[in-house]
Amino acid sequence: MNESGRSHTLWQLFKMSFLISASTSGGYTIVSVMKDIVVNHNKWLKEEEMLDLLAIAQATPGAIAINTSVLVGYHMAGIAGGLLTMLGTVLPPLIIMSIVATCYGFFADNRILRCIMKGMQAGVCALLVNVTLDLFLNLTKQKSILSYILLILSFVVVRYTDISILYLALFCATAGIVKVLLLKKEGIR
Repeated sequence: MNESGRSHTLWQLFKMSFLISASTSGGYTIVSVMKDIVVNHNKWLKEEEMLDLLAIAQATPGAIAINTSVLVGYHMAGIAGGLLTMLGTVLPPLIIMSIVATCYGFFADNRILRCIMKGMQAGVCALLVNVTLDLFLNLTKQKSILSYILLILSFVVVRYTDISILYLALFCATAGIVKVLLLKKEGIR
């Protein structure tokens, strides 16, 4: 890619991550909107690629929105892409929180702003359901019994025990590694 095309791509990545971060409430909502823009609108990545990056982002320590942004940026434009998407994702909340901290008294006592925030909760919930549904549908495409077992086991463990999610993630990752090694040994994959 020539220098002009690279800088254009870097600018697009920064602008995308900045605008998404500025217009959503963070976390999985950013992931859902980013997936829609990157996969459906701009067609920069295939859905399976995006879901793979999302799985890596979830398994990586840190904020899911930043992890996903960095992975998408890195996947598309290397280290510079990862750094710029991280910056684009971090700047809006940093600016907003600086303003909120400066004007805390006004925001804390403003009934209209409190009502707006309560109303936004329904939209955030819908975006979380959307991401969860996408991950589930991708899992069903794999038609892997191990994946179904890990899904059900993970749900039960998270819902009904106090076992750390870290241990659960390590267990699931180990199960996936063992499966890949066994398939490779049998020459299936």
